[in-house]
Amino acid sequence: MDILQYLLYGFKVAMTPVNIIWLIFGSILGTVLGMLPGIGPTTGIALLLPLTFTMNPTTALITMSAVYYGAMFGGSRSSILLNIPGDGAAVASCFDGYPMAKNGQAEAALAISAIASFISGMLSTIAFVFLALPIARFALKFGPPEYFALMLFALAATASISKDELLKGIISLLLGLMISTVGIDLQSGVQRFTFGIPELQMGIDFIVVIIGIYGMSEVFINFETILKQGTKPIQTKFKRIWITMEQWKRSILPILRETPVGFFIGVLPGAGGTIAAMMAYNNEKQLSKEPEKFGKGAIEGLAAPEAANNACSVGALIPMLTLGVPGSGTTAVMLGALMIYGLQPGPLLFQQHPEIGWGVIASMFLGNVICAIINIPLAGLLVRVLSIPPKILYPIIIGICFIGVYAINMSVVDFYLLIIFGIIGYFMKKYDIPTAPLILACIVGANIEQYFRQSLMLSNGSLRIFFRSGISITLLFLALISIVYPFISDYIKTRKQKPGYKAI
Repeated sequence: MDILQYLLYGFKVAMTPVNIIWLIFGSILGTVLGMLPGIGPTTGIALLLPLTFTMNPTTALITMSAVYYGAMFGGSRSSILLNIPGDGAAVASCFDGYPMAKNGQAEAALAISAIASFISGMLSTIAFVFLALPIARFALKFGPPEYFALMLFALAATASISKDELLKGIISLLLGLMISTVGIDLQSGVQRFTFGIPELQMGIDFIVVIIGIYGMSEVFINFETILKQGTKPIQTKFKRIWITMEQWKRSILPILRETPVGFFIGVLPGAGGTIAAMMAYNNEKQLSKEPEKFGKGAIEGLAAPEAANNACSVGALIPMLTLGVPGSGTTAVMLGALMIYGLQPGPLLFQQHPEIGWGVIASMFLGNVICAIINIPLAGLLVRVLSIPPKILYPIIIGICFIGVYAINMSVVDFYLLIIFGIIGYFMKKYDIPTAPLILACIVGANIEQYFRQSLMLSNGSLRIFFRSGISITLLFLALISIVYPFISDYIKTRKQKPGYKAI
């Protein structure tokens, strides 16, 4: 079966009535969650997880994917109208989106953000179609040492995304690895960190960690200001939401240039939509003949980051589905969901469960069309969600968190864990400690330990097994580079700034 046949099969799966209904629901929910400041796709999917337990895995993943890229569409709404980004990936959309709205061009800003997201989403999905199988076939060469090296690289890259945050990233990473070790060791039968509590013998369910870190902590963070927060005045009446031909001509090249940038960044573990959007914005500002207009309502300054962050969300799904390694915090949550269903994302997923892999890819074509329809003609209606007072919104989120956690194991102990992880998440966000390394380590921690042990068993305890294949050597080298590169880059910059420095 060639790629086209696989894709047609995927459309057959995605276009069943049940999947279409959930695809529309996920797209609308993702757009709404993306609009709400502070919620974002990761929290949205974490809250949605308990609901997906009633679905088959294909429908669940289609719904979560729709929430993911729906949030990328919706994230710019609050950036444009309130100057408050829905999530980190929408920060760059504030720079020129809000000035456009203040200049009386809110309709054009809403339209170009949706158009840019749509074009980049479709182009990225086409790239996904042609890359999925080659990557999955390549990954079949992986054994325990290669998987260990791959996961180590993903953890290192996620923890060291910024030099300034490196120490915090490593703390977050270690905390996640510690959480993953709780429970009975499957090989030795020894209890680890259970403190005599029977419910902890099976380990801590990472869904509880995810909902606590993202859902509960968000409420705690906003609790400090919930009584002071009012509803910011928002424009709800619009003229025709569309752009002029001149605006189209100014936007199309930035969209086409920054889509591959966002897609590539999305494939890299730990990079994420914020970096993609900021890089795209800076690229276009440097390429522009009128850089002084950026920050004052330049439409290309909005089109470029919107294209990049949507392409990034598609790119991040590639390593998750083909290698079993998430490219972002959101895909880490989705990876955890797949494992709950008893599925192991990776190269065999496309062979053993083609309906999941190709059904999700085909649904992304349909989902982008649905999101474009939702975000252009219905934009005036949807932005009214932004006027919901926080004092109503956050109690609803608390209720969803507790119901969702109880639905997993029917255990009251999970309530205490939820609150504990909510408090941990609160302090992590308050002190700018990244949460993605913790979540990723929590999910892959058990696997990385098993792959390490299996490798040592294969080599009779010799660590040289990790240096016998080119793949594992390359991945270990990349992991090392991920850690030391920020320091090398900083050292070179410092040297250049010293008086008397001369380039060789």
